[in-house]
Amino acid sequence: MTTQLTITKPDDWHLHLRDGDALDTTVAFTARQFQRAIVMPNLAQPVVNTQLAAAYRQRILNARPEGNTFQPLMTLYLTNNTRVEDIRQAGESDFVYAAKLYPAGATTNSSNGVTDVSALSPVLDEMQKQDLPLLVHAEVTDPDIDVFDREQVFIDKYLVPIKKNFPELRIVLEHATTEQAIDFVLHNHLTAATLTPQHLLFNRNDLLVGGIHPHNYCLPILKRETHRKTLVNAATSGNPKFFLGTDSAPHTTNAKENQCGCAGCFTAHAAIELYAEIFDKENALDKLEGFSSFYGPDFYRLPRNQQTLTLHRESWQAPSHYPFGKQTLTPFRQQTPLQWTIK
Repeated sequence: MTTQLTITKPDDWHLHLRDGDALDTTVAFTARQFQRAIVMPNLAQPVVNTQLAAAYRQRILNARPEGNTFQPLMTLYLTNNTRVEDIRQAGESDFVYAAKLYPAGATTNSSNGVTDVSALSPVLDEMQKQDLPLLVHAEVTDPDIDVFDREQVFIDKYLVPIKKNFPELRIVLEHATTEQAIDFVLHNHLTAATLTPQHLLFNRNDLLVGGIHPHNYCLPILKRETHRKTLVNAATSGNPKFFLGTDSAPHTTNAKENQCGCAGCFTAHAAIELYAEIFDKENALDKLEGFSSFYGPDFYRLPRNQQTLTLHRESWQAPSHYPFGKQTLTPFRQQTPLQWTIK
């Protein structure tokens, strides 16, 4: 039995840090285990251009623990008003690495998102020219579409045509949750998917059986067990199209535990430990380094990290809450002991 594992220091290719005082908590959790992270732009004031991205990046750097070298990789938030010039400036910058497509109303702080994906053609064309990846929250928001089917419908309705019309556009299907998402990535050129701890560990029973479990609620929503198994197979396959993206999304405990709890799981307190547990269960610890440390930088055309991180097999349990400004933050799966720790 493996009791210690040293891997190249990993990166998180899908992360929510929030803003303001929240950064004092969120940045430290991520910086202890990840060298870089793709930071989501869906703030209360969305990050829609390079100027806002530069300012947000500096706020994140200011919140790093002393002596830490964590690097935030910034993204732009696509809206109905995104200009070709906005994409050109992002492509020419040295700190914006992608642009994010949120269908309006799909998730937290997405009200400013795109209402007509077909109208994005000039923007997508410029992204293809700039070789700027498109990151996609792949869910339709039509109220007539069942919430468990929204990813599949988005792929068929929007992603397939986008890939056909812009064949050289790099696309990341973020937080993939279905067999259909895995199939789309496998069969399309220059596509990849990030996979989260919650979607690899849990299915929809973990959200709904025995009462509603608000800290397991995220969007896209947890799916059937057959989908979860497909995601695990993809993650542990060694296929470079699939890599680590936590989608760690902090909300205060009060915001999660109310009549309309916010969507998002806070996993950054123990992200790499959760992934190690998943890979260990599948007898695939030898595949963890590629998934966590190699395939993401390769897709983004960045150098792999030089530092290493060592995990030790040791049981520990996260606290029930972490301080979060004047409130608290409840970590994902805090009631269950973790089996790996960072040495």
